[in-house]
Amino acid sequence: MRESELLSHIANIAAHQPRQYPFVALGPGDDCALVRAPSGDPLLLTVDNVVEGRHFTPETTVDLIARKAIARSISDIAAMGARPLCALAAAVLPTDYPHARELASAIHRWGEFFHCPVVGGDVSSADGPLVISVTVVGTSPETSKDSGSWRPLTRSGARAGDELWLTGPLGASLVSGRHLRFTPRINEGLVAAHSPLVHAMMDLSDGLGRDAARMAEASGVRIVLDSSRLPRTSECRSWLGACRDGEDYELLIAASPELRTRHAGVIPAAAGLTPVPLIGPIGLVSAIDDRHPAECTIFTPDGPQDAASMGWEH
Repeated sequence: MRESELLSHIANIAAHQPRQYPFVALGPGDDCALVRAPSGDPLLLTVDNVVEGRHFTPETTVDLIARKAIARSISDIAAMGARPLCALAAAVLPTDYPHARELASAIHRWGEFFHCPVVGGDVSSADGPLVISVTVVGTSPETSKDSGSWRPLTRSGARAGDELWLTGPLGASLVSGRHLRFTPRINEGLVAAHSPLVHAMMDLSDGLGRDAARMAEASGVRIVLDSSRLPRTSECRSWLGACRDGEDYELLIAASPELRTRHAGVIPAAAGLTPVPLIGPIGLVSAIDDRHPAECTIFTPDGPQDAASMGWEH
């Protein structure tokens, strides 16, 4: 079964649970789950795996493995506009793995680096590749001076008429090694979550084309990308690489045209935070109809193409 099919099945199970839980504000289908603590405070929950042979190679240093394991889950928290609070880390180590102590130390060190302390976890061993699973809990800044109009952003809020923006260039993350060294866009996400002009947001892990198609489906809209406007890293040679390479961990943002016309593509600063300049717009959001369902199309020199297949399918 393909990853997308399994995820749809899981979301369908959650949507039809016989017992409803009022504290669950958002279940499977977004970058994080959103639950309400008894106090009413929001908690964002996410979990992600890194697997040797898929997310890193046997030659990757322990330090970079640990950094990526922590940063991937924190990126999901950033995609909802929240702050990371703490993490749990679990690992399945290959039998007789010689770097266990070094790995544990590196995971804790990178948690501290990203202000997301590792507060627990689990470890086991098996005859197989190294697998690390990191759960991160995020929270709102509502109790701090930068609370303002904060709300969690989802991928389902894009509206017809919105324009699409990015927090950075895309492409060639694997060949450049950037997929191991990226920094989650925590400040950018927080500022976006305070702006009434921003309607939807997600991080780009599986490729712009595939992830933008997920935003289109979740929002019930059509997304049209312009290949000539895609920002590329210095190592990325084509618009296709920018659209499908994946593991960029930049934020894809759907915002009102006012962000461009009134603020020149810069999200105004929230209290205690700095303004966030964006790159774009790289595309538009339009309403669906009989001829144009919820989909993502990219206009290229060779004509329009379906962008949903441009990216990773696990």
